[in-house]
Amino acid sequence: MSFSRADLDRLSHIMAEAAETEIMPRFRSLEDGGIREKTGALDLVTDADEQAEWRIRDACAKAFPHALFVGEESVARDEALLSKIADADLAIIVDPIDGTSNFAWGLPLFGVMAGIVSRGETVAGLIYDPVGRDWHKGLKGHGAWGESVNGRTRDLRVAKPDRLSEMTGLSSWYLMPEPQRTRTVANLAKTKACFNYRCAAYEYRLIADGLVHFTLHYKLMPWDHAAGVLIHKEAGGFSALLDGTPYDATRHEGGIISAPDRATYELIRREIAG
Repeated sequence: MSFSRADLDRLSHIMAEAAETEIMPRFRSLEDGGIREKTGALDLVTDADEQAEWRIRDACAKAFPHALFVGEESVARDEALLSKIADADLAIIVDPIDGTSNFAWGLPLFGVMAGIVSRGETVAGLIYDPVGRDWHKGLKGHGAWGESVNGRTRDLRVAKPDRLSEMTGLSSWYLMPEPQRTRTVANLAKTKACFNYRCAAYEYRLIADGLVHFTLHYKLMPWDHAAGVLIHKEAGGFSALLDGTPYDATRHEGGIISAPDRATYELIRREIAG
């Protein structure tokens, strides 16, 4: 099933409206009990996550009545939703607040993400910054672009390849199992610098904008990666799993590397993740 530029704009409006009504009024203003742990102190959910997702879900049901809606908080209640992505003619995969810990801590590094998937293939991606009120958008075969609050657009382009010692990157190494975790942390010292913002939305924005060379993520939930991988690809980049196989939204285990090109991916895979 096709997903048009007009469809992308319609979904953008839904996401921005949810951010304005449910997320930003709660930023640094969560009520007592408004923050809860899921699996631990670094895996949180807030009232803003849940209310924003329900608003996006209900609006998508009207705007895209035949689409499967898969949200992070919906899957927390019904994990079987993940198994339906591969066969859905159209699936809208949403992270209502990516970077929930940052949001809960009052840090303005969080985003709203949506990946649009047709029969397992990602065809569009949206990353919205509710603080700056701007977008990174991508449409399969039509490129990737940034869009400011006043509607101005600019093409996105990944960084040029460079020597490993001159590369900067982003990595969620802390999610890796041992001994991979210790090995990867040591290998990251081969690069110029490596950061982590605990927010895939911001990290994919940075790599699609050419501001860092690579990302090395481990946890593969589709709401964290479907949109960002598509936008990065449309900006000229290359991504694949650590075992060399292509990424798609039906893969939920293992790590992923995004880089400017295939050769840089192989370099990062061999020297950092290997």
